[in-house]
Amino acid sequence: VTSQSYGTMPDGPSVTLFTVSRGNLTATITDYGAHLVSLLVPDREGDTADIALGYDTLEGWMGDDASLGATVGRVGNRITAGRFELEGKTYQLECNEGDTVHIHGGAKGFNRKLWQAKPFDRDDASGVVLTVTSPDGDEGYPGTLQVEVTYTLTDANELVIDFKATTDQTTIVNLINHSYWNLGGHDSGDVLDHQVQLFADHLLPLNEDLVPTGELAPVAGTPFDFRTAKPVGCDIDQTTPPGPGKPNGFDGNWCINGYDPANPQQLEAAEVYHPASGRVLHLTTDQPGVQFYTGNFLDGHNIGKGGFAYQQRAGLCLETQKYPDAPNQPGFPSITLKPGETYTHRMVHTFSVR
Repeated sequence: VTSQSYGTMPDGPSVTLFTVSRGNLTATITDYGAHLVSLLVPDREGDTADIALGYDTLEGWMGDDASLGATVGRVGNRITAGRFELEGKTYQLECNEGDTVHIHGGAKGFNRKLWQAKPFDRDDASGVVLTVTSPDGDEGYPGTLQVEVTYTLTDANELVIDFKATTDQTTIVNLINHSYWNLGGHDSGDVLDHQVQLFADHLLPLNEDLVPTGELAPVAGTPFDFRTAKPVGCDIDQTTPPGPGKPNGFDGNWCINGYDPANPQQLEAAEVYHPASGRVLHLTTDQPGVQFYTGNFLDGHNIGKGGFAYQQRAGLCLETQKYPDAPNQPGFPSITLKPGETYTHRMVHTFSVR
């Protein structure tokens, strides 16, 4: 693990960029927002490419509005009307997606914070542990939350992301990693040729605000059936825009098969294969859902690494998570965290070629 200066924030603190190499992988991570900045992965010929959408400079990350590579919290994804109830008290959060939805922890979520970082190097793995304290009332959430995110590279060509949180007061937590992947390289165009398999028989239907209705629906016989691998572009134009001003494409929560809230285990969530390069991403998690998002809202105004403009569907996200809007859906797995409890979330990305 090596580190270098990545600039300074407007109010003075310095920001660091960490480079971690292990096996065939090299990742860069910054303590600003605990972002995954890049991930270098070889193709079947041994040529490496950076497969993570992102920015070259700190200024790029500070101006980002697409959550590229971000650690998102306290609650990733959407909460309808920005409102939830805990222990008889109603909390009102900012609606920062239109005037009807709170998304990704608010306008100043965890991706806007400077974290404390500590690199590590073991016999079997190398990485960076990042920590941050979210004070009581931060973005409207109750309780002081201690948060830890660990990025680990292993000799088995794995990128492991572990989340941990504790609180001094009952609150809600649903941390996610919001990396956008393009296995052809971040600047290679769209992901319509990527073959995706999702290990999920059901998904959550959405309303026009992209918030779950509370139902579970089978994917069989719909454009959302990825139980067998198929190209992203195969059925993407058969998806109907969910509401006025919303683009079509994939942007919802698939319910991972086999999840048991009483005994969470690492389960297969997704596999992505890029035929041209041979790169394969296999994802497991201990969470019940995965948000599969195809960069529908990208429109070229996010100027990424090397000056490349990220157009619609330039990358895909696989955000393992508890279900969106869980506080308002009693049938969903709970995201409530109480004092004395520890929130944990693990996602393991294994890279290979074929």
